[in-house]
Order: sequence, then structure tokens, then C-alpha cells
Amino acid sequence: MPSNYPGFKYGADRETYSAAKVKALESLLIEKGIITGKTVDQILGYFDTEMGPFNGAKLVAKAWVDPEFKQRLLADCNAACQELDFPAGMSGAEGEHMRIVENTPEVHNVIVCTLCSCYPWPTLGLPPYWFKDPTFRARVVREPRVVLKEFGVTLDDSVEVRVWDSSAQIRWWVLPMRPAGTEGLSEAQLADLLTPEAMMGVATVQV
Repeated sequence: MPSNYPGFKYGADRETYSAAKVKALESLLIEKGIITGKTVDQILGYFDTEMGPFNGAKLVAKAWVDPEFKQRLLADCNAACQELDFPAGMSGAEGEHMRIVENTPEVHNVIVCTLCSCYPWPTLGLPPYWFKDPTFRARVVREPRVVLKEFGVTLDDSVEVRVWDSSAQIRWWVLPMRPAGTEGLSEAQLADLLTPEAMMGVATVQV
């Protein structure tokens, strides 16, 4: 899913400017002795290898094949995380109180943070640019079907759309519907089908 989707356009140099600002801030923090030269790389490496959408994908895949686990995941996401072999910190920073809602043929859920960019980092990784953009945050609340269509998700009028507002208190994410034709796939193969966008409700799972 490209970050520059049709409903959210920004200049091609935006990320260049953002990177320059980050570099300047990093240099200042190093100069002040608040962090070391390796701190940022260590943090980013941690979210590349330990905390990210691959964790959410494992949880969803297990829920698809294990109905009892799915009920526990829906009832208490953080407790369900403890059942899998995840690294320490799944319920730490940015994931203290995670909740998951299930997409069904009757209900489609989509996640937003109207205040800033609250996001379940342990299960979905770092939030994308468009999730933090004020335009997306305002429009998905007012006209969720239009925004979803811009992402490529067209829903029948009979499907109810529910928008969930993440916050520092509760960080929401989505249990997508399992696609047809995947009955013979293993958990690992099912996990490979999952994307962060599908677990945010702005995409469906493709085979």
C-alpha cells in the first residue's frame, strides 16, 4: 500500500525535509549528551526486527485457525499476546492497552487517531505518514466510505462501517476477515498474507 494514496497527496520532497529535521534534532540531542550516536539506530532496528506488523500477522493467523484463541484475543488483546512467543515489551510503550475489533460480512472496522497518531506499535509497527496527516484523520471520520474507496476498498451499502478512535488509553487495530480459498494454508502462510493496512481496516486481505 503506497503511503501517497489518492486521498492524501504531499510533495515529493516532504520526506527529504522530514529526514533533515530529524537529523538536526538527533545531532542536537547527541551534542547535549541526551542520547548517543547509536540510540536512534538501535530503536529503529528494534522496530524492524522485534516489534512490527509481523507480530500482528501472527496473532491474526492464529485467530483464523483457532476459534478459542480468537475469542481470547478479542476479549483481551494484551493477555493473548502473552500466549505467543513474542519478545518482552509487547505490552510496553505504545502497546499498554491494545484492543482488536473483528471485521465480518456485516461490519467493517477502520482505525484512526483524531488527536495525533496513537498506534499499536508492537503489533503494527511504526505509523505511516498518511495515518498522521490531519486530512486523513478528519475525513475518515466524516466520510469513511469515500476514504476507504480511495484506498481500494468498496463496500456494499448493507455493510456497516465503524470508525474506532485510538488514543493513549486504548490503541485499536483490526482482525480482518479470512479470505476464501485459504483453507489449506498453514498459520505461517496465512500470516504472510497480512499487511498493516488490512489490520487498520483500510485494505482487505488478498490471496
